[in-house]
Amino acid sequence: MDIVPEITRESITNLIFNDKREDGRALDEYRDISIETDVISKAEGSARVKIGGTQVIVGVKPQLGSPFPDTPDLGVLMTNCEMLPMADPTFEPGPPGDDSIELARVVDRGIRESELVELDKLCVEEGKHVWMLFIDLHVIDNCGNLFDTAELAVMAALKSTKIPTATVVDDEVVIDKENTFDLPINNEVAMCTFVKIGDKMVLDPTLSEERVASARLNVGVTKEGRICAMQKGGAHPLTKEDIFSAVNTAISK
Repeated sequence: MDIVPEITRESITNLIFNDKREDGRALDEYRDISIETDVISKAEGSARVKIGGTQVIVGVKPQLGSPFPDTPDLGVLMTNCEMLPMADPTFEPGPPGDDSIELARVVDRGIRESELVELDKLCVEEGKHVWMLFIDLHVIDNCGNLFDTAELAVMAALKSTKIPTATVVDDEVVIDKENTFDLPINNEVAMCTFVKIGDKMVLDPTLSEERVASARLNVGVTKEGRICAMQKGGAHPLTKEDIFSAVNTAISK
């Protein structure tokens, strides 16, 4: 056994047991959060979000396409995540790995289930033409809690997105990039991530806290306090009390 990680594990576990953390925060306290929008000039919507040292950049590109057959009058959301090797030595170049896929899916679920975007307003011609939103997440620096950082970055990027005006003329779609409208936003959503260390649930974990945790719980909450998404991670189970504690804390945030 590597003695350094074991010492780190014992140190963090003992601190959490006494309701303390390495950086001095309370167990239910976030690190400093900063949000910048319009950070990518070539994207129709973009944002950079930092939670502590964790940093995620998101770009949004709308493209005209065909709707899904079962939702002929709704726009389409496509979320992709790239974990850059420079952000964390454990990230590898190449196709998306399991962690990257999970991050994209959890963030995407929060956006969809909160009904953040009014997808019916993205229909140009029912059954034929709708706006498709391609959301690209790029992890720039991983210091823990990528889920909350990415969710906040996606929401900020979507709220800054401009869509070109499109009209149907003689069965052809004419796009006017000079005239745009704000992406119709219907709600707001926040993801609150907890990890279990010992018998305590810890909000906004750092990277070192994530690595010693036994389980993880992501809770998506709308601005009305409605739970719209949840995801369990980690090898160990959570008790009913753990889940209720996390949900109540998430709603209060």
